[in-house]
Amino acid sequence: MPAATPTITGMRLYRRKDTGEAVRDIQQRLVRLAYDLEVTGVFDDATTEAVRAFQERRGVPVDGIVGADTWRELVEADRKIGDRVLYYRRPLMRGDDVAHLQRKLNLLGFDSGKEDGMFGPDTQRGLIEFQESRRLAEDGIAGPVVLLELDRVGRAIGEAGRHAVAERQWLRDRPRSIAGLRVAIDPACRGKQEAGDSWQAAIGAVTTLTDFAAVPFITRSEDVWADESLRARHANDNGADFVIGFTSPDPGEPGVFHFATATSHSEVGVRLGQHLGRALGLPSHGRSADILRETRSPAVVVAAGLSEALGKAVATALESFLAGE
Repeated sequence: MPAATPTITGMRLYRRKDTGEAVRDIQQRLVRLAYDLEVTGVFDDATTEAVRAFQERRGVPVDGIVGADTWRELVEADRKIGDRVLYYRRPLMRGDDVAHLQRKLNLLGFDSGKEDGMFGPDTQRGLIEFQESRRLAEDGIAGPVVLLELDRVGRAIGEAGRHAVAERQWLRDRPRSIAGLRVAIDPACRGKQEAGDSWQAAIGAVTTLTDFAAVPFITRSEDVWADESLRARHANDNGADFVIGFTSPDPGEPGVFHFATATSHSEVGVRLGQHLGRALGLPSHGRSADILRETRSPAVVVAAGLSEALGKAVATALESFLAGE
């Protein structure tokens, strides 16, 4: 069973040579996830390598350091289906158990949306539809009875989920012009320098997208620093057809990132990320950042030297993606 209460917050980082109960907690979680190391309470070389391997698998920056993003992934990975009752609430329940539930519902044709490990309205709707079809209490709560029924009527594992099928259909029938599409431009703001530089890239993208007759909008104001979840909600609420993010690259990690976790990924995001990567001369990778995970539409984040010219180049590449060039 996962630990009942997380002991780490985003207030500090845990890295090599650190010691204490928080380090022991990290090690225990890694051991439960089948990483080979001793639980000593000392953040040693073996722990560092296990953290790096975990980060690579979960699509977070690989640095061997446990900060807020890696800790969140450790907590979510530690959630196993059946460990707790799942339902819709605020803040959203998150974890691999939720992703497992979404996968089961999608396989059965009850659309729970993106398999992102977050129990949101789409998951609740898919669950209630399943309960209705099986004449169960339509309460949107996934407890032991619902899980047993899901297992009983489950189809062969390995089928494509409904959301994946929808994405493949979108790729076949995608619009051939960017004209009229709503494009959310998301400038990151983890610090003053990044906030200013990403804003310049956003302006470049907006200018070029407007020239292509698209309808771009920016997910935050120039002088407002909003977190990724708020910016993702803004993109969703405004009906974005695409989300293009700009952020400073982590050391040694420039690239174009699409949504991916250990259990799911966005096929449209993969194709778009690869296309933009080729156009910009950047590698394309999966990542589970909130702006990729919590937006409903295809989304990518460009992590490179931020400038107005970069924004224009990204907008041009998006246009050529839709034109099939």
